[in-house]
Amino acid sequence: MSSASQSPSSRAPIFAAGALLVLAALLAYSNTFSVPFQFDDADSIVANATVHRLRPLFAPDGPLSPPAGGLTVSGRPLVNLSLALNYAIGGESVRGYHLFNLAVHALAGLALFGLVRRTLLRPPLAARFGSAALPIAFAIAALWTLHPLQTESVTYIVQRAESLCGLFYLLTFYAFVRGISNETTARSAPCWLAASFAACLLGMATKEVMASAPLLVFLYDRTFVAGSFRAAWHARRRYYLALAATWLLLGWLVLATGNRNSTAGLGTPISTYSYALTQCRAIVLYLKLCVWPNPLVFDYGNAIDTHLADIWPQALLLAALLAATAFALWRRPALGFAGAWFFAILAPSSSFVPIATQTMAEHRMYLPLAAVITLLTLGAHALLGRRGLIALAVVAVVFGALTLRRNDIYRSDLALWSDVIAKSPANFRAYNDLGYGLSVRGRIAEAEPYYEEATRLQPDFADAHNNYGYALTLLNRVPEAIAHLEHALRVVPDYPAAHLNLGNALLRAGRAPEAIKHYRAALRFNPDDANIHHNLGSALLSIGRAREAIPEYQAALRLQPAFASAFAGLGYALVLADRPAEAIAACERALQLDPNFPDAHNHLGIALAETGRAAEAITHFEQALRLNPDFADAHNNLGNVLLAAGRIDDAIDHYERALRAKPGYADAERNLGEALTRAGHPEAAAAHFEAARRLNAAAETAGGK
Repeated sequence: MSSASQSPSSRAPIFAAGALLVLAALLAYSNTFSVPFQFDDADSIVANATVHRLRPLFAPDGPLSPPAGGLTVSGRPLVNLSLALNYAIGGESVRGYHLFNLAVHALAGLALFGLVRRTLLRPPLAARFGSAALPIAFAIAALWTLHPLQTESVTYIVQRAESLCGLFYLLTFYAFVRGISNETTARSAPCWLAASFAACLLGMATKEVMASAPLLVFLYDRTFVAGSFRAAWHARRRYYLALAATWLLLGWLVLATGNRNSTAGLGTPISTYSYALTQCRAIVLYLKLCVWPNPLVFDYGNAIDTHLADIWPQALLLAALLAATAFALWRRPALGFAGAWFFAILAPSSSFVPIATQTMAEHRMYLPLAAVITLLTLGAHALLGRRGLIALAVVAVVFGALTLRRNDIYRSDLALWSDVIAKSPANFRAYNDLGYGLSVRGRIAEAEPYYEEATRLQPDFADAHNNYGYALTLLNRVPEAIAHLEHALRVVPDYPAAHLNLGNALLRAGRAPEAIKHYRAALRFNPDDANIHHNLGSALLSIGRAREAIPEYQAALRLQPAFASAFAGLGYALVLADRPAEAIAACERALQLDPNFPDAHNHLGIALAETGRAAEAITHFEQALRLNPDFADAHNNLGNVLLAAGRIDDAIDHYERALRAKPGYADAERNLGEALTRAGHPEAAAAHFEAARRLNAAAETAGGK
């Protein structure tokens, strides 16, 4: 009986099965809605300005113009647009992103359910499976939807590229099957075929995996509908020409990415031969994970195989499977179609075209998994009948529980990368990312060994050297930090973050002229970065170039109007530029933004002292010292005001505190000498004057170098 003639009661089991499938997906992914942004989510969502607004759609920086290069969204405008929709609704709240991902996955499961059920009712398969089409299709869709191998494509937000493409791929087939079904009227058939074309076009704008869809639809037509390629072409040539035309969009998008910033395509450092060898190992692993999904690894790294001798068993098995697929396409077309589905969908990422950043990835099995599950399910039904389907229902429940458990790994970046290291201890990227996760939580000392291991495993890993250098700077191991940051820039000369971090380390080391060069280099890449302008201003200020520092602080404030540190720095620069009234206003604004900012109190004290308001200056210096008792500059500045007021002993006390907090502080040595002279201790004063002279001479020598 055709679906068109089915009564509402006969359609009820279909709707019930669909509802149960959606409910099962919701339960399996119920613990994902608070999973934070992970890995590439930061670059593709948080730092991706093109998803931060919806209009205008087609502007060069709009949502349909994702950044070029190697981001997950590059060359995939529909993925970028979907992220922009999420951002417009909820900003950086992750719940909406996860709801969208789960909805896509559930819809894909429903599309697979419908496609399989209708395929089993077609003449080549109906005689054997038609009577059980509904339970078989439901079993296949449930196993596919709940399989833990799918978690990376659903729980990892930015990998909606895979699941969204998978949905469009399945809808292309489902709409085609509806369009050629006997139940479809002559009026509605063109609409279904148009919907199939639209789904294919949208898929091409989603991910390169869609490339095989037109060919596989043609093969499906030959296998399950027309009986031959000639008959399929004769009946629907305009439809197939339309599907083929969607390749033009895909080709344009691929070219626009610039070879994904040399991370994918034939221009990568990985040879096609080595990559093909690696895929032999990868595909066999994928097949194993289809049946036994353990261990699952979020990031397999970019290891490659270079010798056939290392992977010959996998290569032999893969060759046998390819040969079996070719033979089946000739003699057992329905069986061969499942093999073609598996290999054709994997081909763009798992053949000989290198993807340098990830030579293996579980999300690539999102659609190919359907072929494996379909063959296993049909085999179980053929051997065991209804008992086989009952057993598969139990397996589906187990898969759902495993998916729920697997999703718990995504609860934090620390848990995720710790899991990767436990399962893939040679993955240098995992050590770097775990170290970074610790660093952003302020656990710098804990992060250090992970950065060290990352740089040991991959000596030219620029990101790890940059992050390690940043951590070492915070640990006050500045010479080591400088060495790592310089190494990062030797590997990647145009690395803005490394230029910025090296500038910070050099400034801390007292090498301000060198720091200035690196800040300016960082600004060439990120001219709208307020922090870089601020740090450049601080470097210029530290060597007395106050008038050059002022516009840098002002630029920082134009970009970030509530930047308290920039107001404080600007205030000090204005003092040195003999503009004390403006300096007072800037420092007061800094304290409005942050009343407990020691630097702002200190700089305001300097400005007030310059205008003769000594009592107010003392109050602010004392407030700075209450907030930071070891603030050497505040001790020195308070000493100056006290000395001018004739409170010599109090001034001496603060100069001595300044030197205890900051040994080798030339100004404090000189000022202490002056105070001791006025106190009648010329011999003690002479020692401090001499110390100041030596320190200044050393500083001049270092500056000359």
